[in-house]
Amino acid sequence: MYAPPAARNLVRRAASRRVLLDVAVGAALASAVLIAVVAGRPDGRPGATGRPLRTLDVVVAGAVFVLVAVRRWRPLVVLGVAATLAVVAAGSENVSGPFIMATAVAAYTVATRTDRRTAWLTCGGAALASYLATVVLSEEDWFGPALGVIAWIGMTTAVGDATRIRRAYVAAVEERAVRAERTREEEARRRVAEERLRIARDLHDAVAHHIAVVNLHAGLAGHTLRTRPDQAEASLVHVRDAAQTVLDELATILSVLRQNGDDGAPTDPVRGLDRLDDLLTSLAAAGHRVEHRRVGVARPLPEAVDQAAYRIVQEALTNAHKHGVDDSADLRIEYRPDAVVLDITNPTGPERRDTGGHGLTGMRERATAVGGTLTAQPSGPTRFRVHAVLPASS
Repeated sequence: MYAPPAARNLVRRAASRRVLLDVAVGAALASAVLIAVVAGRPDGRPGATGRPLRTLDVVVAGAVFVLVAVRRWRPLVVLGVAATLAVVAAGSENVSGPFIMATAVAAYTVATRTDRRTAWLTCGGAALASYLATVVLSEEDWFGPALGVIAWIGMTTAVGDATRIRRAYVAAVEERAVRAERTREEEARRRVAEERLRIARDLHDAVAHHIAVVNLHAGLAGHTLRTRPDQAEASLVHVRDAAQTVLDELATILSVLRQNGDDGAPTDPVRGLDRLDDLLTSLAAAGHRVEHRRVGVARPLPEAVDQAAYRIVQEALTNAHKHGVDDSADLRIEYRPDAVVLDITNPTGPERRDTGGHGLTGMRERATAVGGTLTAQPSGPTRFRVHAVLPASS
C-alpha cells in the first residue's frame, strides 16, 4: 500500500527512536549486571562481597543486552529464550538474577504487543518455570525470596497489559477524531455543493424568464422602430422593466452571498405566490396569455414552500412561452388543507417531450427540497403539463 514520503519518514524516525531506546535500556541493564558483580550486594548474603569480572559475567551481561535490545523484534521468542536461560542458570544466583530481570522486561514487551490471554499465559508460564527452577535448584524455601520471581514478572506483565490498554484507547480516540474530522469535511463539501446548486437554481429562475422577455421585446422593437415608433417605444419600456427586474433579483442573490453569518439576516431571496400578479403582468406584456384559476382559499404558506411554488410557476410559464405554439398557458392553483397543488399546461407540438433540461430538473429539485413531488410530461398529443404537489398544512 502506498504511503506518502512524509508518513514513511515519520515511521522511520519513530522506529529509529525505539531501536535507540531498546539499545539504551539493554546497555543500562548490562552495565548494572557488571556493576553488581564488582561492587557486591549490600545485604550480607553469600556472594555479597565484590569480585573481579570473569568471562562468564561478561557473557551474561552481553546476553542480557542482546535480549533487551531485540525484544520488540520477536517478543515471544525473546521471552522464551530469557526464561529458558533463567531456568538453566537457576542454581547460580549471580547468573540467574540477570536472566530473570531480562525475562521481566520481555514479559512487559509481550504484554504490550499481544492480547491479554496470550500475555498472561506465556508470561505466567515463564514466571512459574523460573520460580520452580529457583526453588528446586537453589534449595530455597517455597515461600521465601523465590516468590519475588513471580512478583517481578507478574508486575511487569500487569504494567505492560495496562500500557497496551491505554495505547489502544488513545489510538481509538485518535481514530474517532480522524473519522469525525473526515466526516465534517465531507459534510462541508456536501453543503457547499448543495449551496452551489441552490444558487444556480436561483440565478436560472431569476434570469431566464426576464431575459426571454427582453429578447422578445428587443426583437419586436427592432421590427417596429421605423414603421410603428410608439409600439417600439412600448417594447423598449418592457425591455427596461425586465432588465431592472433581473438586476433587482441578482442584487438580492448577491446580498445573500455577501452575508457574514448574521443569524438575523435573510438567507434566501424571498419571492412567493403573492408576487404572482407581477409575473402574470410581465408575461402579458410579452404577449403570453395565461388563464389563471385559483381553487380554495388562498392562505400564507411556509416560506420555503411559498418560494418553491413561485419559482415552479415562473419556470413552467417561461418554458410554455419558449416552447408553446400559440403563446398561451393554463395555470391552476389549488389550496388543499394539507398541500398546495400547481397545474400548468400549454399547447405544444408533438415533438415536445420531457428533455430533462436544467429548468425541469430545477423544478423537480425545488419540489423535492420541500417534501413535495413534481411531474413534467406530455398530456395528450398536443399539450404539455407540469403538475406539482407541495405539502403545506393549514
